[in-house]
Amino acid sequence: MKNISVFGGRFVPGCTLLLVLMALYSFAPAHPPSSAAYPSTEQIQHPITGTVYDIHKPMPGVKVSVKGSSTTTVTDENGFYSLTAEPGDILVFSYPGYETVEITVGDQFVIDIELYEAIALEEAVINAGYYTVKDKERTGSISKITSKDIEIQPVTNVLATLQGRMAGVEILQETGVPGGGFNIKIRGQSSLRKDGNSPLYVVDGVPYSSETIGSYLTSSTLFPSLSSPLNSINPDAIESIEVLKDADATAIYGSRGANGVVLITTKKGKAGKMRVTLNTSTGAGWVTRFMKLMNTEEYLAMRHRAFQNDGITEFPPDAYDINGTWDQHRYTDWQKELTGRTAQFYSLQGTVSGGSEQTRFMAGGNYNSQTTVFPGDFIYKKGGINMSVNHHSVDKRFSLILSGNYNIQNNNQPSTDLTSVSRRLVPNAPALYDENGELNWENNTWTNPLAALNGEFKSRTNDLNGNAVVAYQLFPSLEVKTSVGYTDTRNREERIAPSSIFNPSFGLGPEYSSLYLNQADRSSWIIEPQVSYQADWGEGELNVLLGTTFQQQQSNYLTTYGIGFSSNALIHDLASASTKFVDRSNEFIYKYQAFYGRINYNWKQRYILNLTGRRDGSSRFGPGNQFAYFGAVGAAWIFSNENFLENNPIISFGKLRGSYGTSGNDQIGDYQFLDTYSTGGIYQGIIGLAPSRLFNPNFQWEVNKKLEAALEIGFFKDRIFFTGSYYRHRSSNQLTGMPLPGTTGFTSMQANQDATVQNTGYEFTLRTLNLNKRDFKWTSNLNLTVPRTKLLAFPDLERSAYKDLYRIGESLNIELVYHYTGIDPETGIYQFEDVNGDGQITFPDDRQTVADLSPRFFGGFQNQVIFKRWTLDFLFQFTKQKNRAYMAGNTGTMVNQPSEFLNSWEYPGHDASYQILTTGINQEAVMAQSFYASSDAAIVDASFIRLKNISFSYRLPLEANHIQCQLYIQAQNLFTITPYKYGDPEFGQMGFLPPLKVISTGIQLTF
Repeated sequence: MKNISVFGGRFVPGCTLLLVLMALYSFAPAHPPSSAAYPSTEQIQHPITGTVYDIHKPMPGVKVSVKGSSTTTVTDENGFYSLTAEPGDILVFSYPGYETVEITVGDQFVIDIELYEAIALEEAVINAGYYTVKDKERTGSISKITSKDIEIQPVTNVLATLQGRMAGVEILQETGVPGGGFNIKIRGQSSLRKDGNSPLYVVDGVPYSSETIGSYLTSSTLFPSLSSPLNSINPDAIESIEVLKDADATAIYGSRGANGVVLITTKKGKAGKMRVTLNTSTGAGWVTRFMKLMNTEEYLAMRHRAFQNDGITEFPPDAYDINGTWDQHRYTDWQKELTGRTAQFYSLQGTVSGGSEQTRFMAGGNYNSQTTVFPGDFIYKKGGINMSVNHHSVDKRFSLILSGNYNIQNNNQPSTDLTSVSRRLVPNAPALYDENGELNWENNTWTNPLAALNGEFKSRTNDLNGNAVVAYQLFPSLEVKTSVGYTDTRNREERIAPSSIFNPSFGLGPEYSSLYLNQADRSSWIIEPQVSYQADWGEGELNVLLGTTFQQQQSNYLTTYGIGFSSNALIHDLASASTKFVDRSNEFIYKYQAFYGRINYNWKQRYILNLTGRRDGSSRFGPGNQFAYFGAVGAAWIFSNENFLENNPIISFGKLRGSYGTSGNDQIGDYQFLDTYSTGGIYQGIIGLAPSRLFNPNFQWEVNKKLEAALEIGFFKDRIFFTGSYYRHRSSNQLTGMPLPGTTGFTSMQANQDATVQNTGYEFTLRTLNLNKRDFKWTSNLNLTVPRTKLLAFPDLERSAYKDLYRIGESLNIELVYHYTGIDPETGIYQFEDVNGDGQITFPDDRQTVADLSPRFFGGFQNQVIFKRWTLDFLFQFTKQKNRAYMAGNTGTMVNQPSEFLNSWEYPGHDASYQILTTGINQEAVMAQSFYASSDAAIVDASFIRLKNISFSYRLPLEANHIQCQLYIQAQNLFTITPYKYGDPEFGQMGFLPPLKVISTGIQLTF
């Protein structure tokens, strides 16, 4: 591989951070605190004190007890503990998520201890949504990352934290513009509808809609996606993210979990004295990779040859680039000029937490800002607050959890993404400004790209998410619980196109100015009562969970458009427009109801059976089809607990597990089964109604059947832990548009097609603890996914509206292209296979070659190295895939091109890579160029290995034990190795800004 892109030397850290570092370091002792031993004493019992550390950082809330007795205490906010014990007693140090440590008391009075994150599965607990389960006892496929993986990444969207870290989870950032969207696929694409593959997001037990609230009329800068609803969630407020993938893990969510479930748990308070944490960082971002385009000399040589090939000896008047109108020696790298600015990042987080064992609290706030790489003063800002209160009674029978988040986003961006124009502008185009500092129009010979920046896109989003959980333990084995949640999202978007975006010589005034407005409000409430039973039954443990769900979501959309203003000063006021239109005015109400249950039996810690069922009801289907049943069975055999492997020095853990089940999908939008009407034309001053949708009483659920088998095995006390799994998902009864004859007055009707989509794949994860010393620890994590998607069946596909999109036996992510056969050595014209043999190349008859753009495999390789107070963490992300090559129209016209196009055909017999150049006169070459752009020759290798994330931190050894300070530097998308020549290989969206390379430094204080 080649084409390595690394950051330049443009990043200069602020001196403020250095001054703070020097001030704090002046208080540092020569050596960190260490254990102290004292002479033996004749007392039988004596006080024991000490401090518990996590990588030299004091740990509050650690339980310290004397084994076999009732003597117990908890470390305070400084990690300090004190209790009474006698020589020979065993002290037990335990904390959730960390390895339990036992120390035998001798004649010492001070015992300091350092805890490590749990490696053995016995210590790890997984959130499965409606219940929690020990990692070693789960029967389903669940992947997890924690706050330690999230905090080291300088990102603003929670989905970005998952990239490259989970097997089976494919995430693509769809634009580098701040506030843009992400595309996530959990084990592939199951629905033929592009908008029917989103997973279910659950934040602290409350479903969070994945539907965007933006509009394509207003959010033009965020193309090809819209604003992600998850932008509101602050990644630094997250404690963990679990992704549920197979039927056993997702079936309890029924239809909502058909495409997987993403569980987001925010941070909660810990017992102890009040602790304050402040975290601030600043950074810079740049475009990851630019294309290698022609310079002025190369470009003019290309143009001269094109005119020569066309037999034109006198340059036309509008060929300003070559006829002498523009400077023949001028050169501008337009990619760097229009998208090469440095984006500035700033982040500030603060939390306050503490409380007693009965009542714990946490409150926090955050602020983030990000400028853009475009010229101008554009900025994206967001901030918010979060809180949580956990309380339980003295007897621990009653518990209450309250949590809430409120976030505000303010986004001000140009109304146009300049990436496309930066690649097309010719290198000797005029200067952007004239001698007076005004936009230069060079005597009306070009369109100044900066004029587009007079248009603006503004967005403001207010997002509220709240949850309350009340539980009461009626009996030791029986608990009742109710969860109540509420979300409210309000979005306002505005895009203006003032007349100042046009050349002043056109004489277009504010009567041509336009305003687009989008208003979207969405609120949802959910109530989920449940009862759980847990008891020993025979030689095993029985767990039963029963619950019900009541949910309602209401959405309101209003998109308006106005044109013609008396002054551009009034352009933000729709009432001032002379002509007004309403593009969309809708209200949707979605109601959902379900009953669910789970029975889990664990016999002798060896054999585990998990049964899950759910009855779903959705308002998106007609009478008789609103309810459906879904369920799953999961089983596991922990063979390492068998007698023949007991105390085995090599195999420390082994488990075989499998699952099978069904889930549904109702991601089709509201009211699709009904007869609906829309406002039509005006007749005699009266606005009429026109039918817009036909009634379909047979509209039903999509059905997704999931199968999985997996092996989990650990060696040498789980220092080496491997997981391998095979999955197969089959989605049938596809909800799609069924074409109708034109005589019906409708082009299609929503209906269930007897089409089946299959996703299969292999997932592998390998976790190793390479070194585990007190002052040196090194862990590695590798994940690899080999996915395959296939359309198994689609009756009458050749007569459907999808005949030019899909092929039986092929992936859904395909393109039908022409088959390129080479260049005619005599004419220099691209040649293609004539599939139907009619002597000409036509669409769609000859566009039948399948190009699969699905990744062949993808994954990530993460390492963490801890040496004393230093921590290094880095992640390499890799993907084997194909993507489209960049095409900028006909080679030889007044458009810049990649440098490689200089190797174009010149004379008969010339062995060239590209066809003859033309200014557009040679129509045969023009047509061949359009075929070439839609051929397999334009599908190239876009595989890559990317240093996705790297973090380097140092904890200062401060003398004041109640103050902790950490300094860090973090980077995202630092460098990429790829054969792809056309920009960012991971992104692959032509003409749009790719994700940025970001480097930031920061400081975290805790006291």
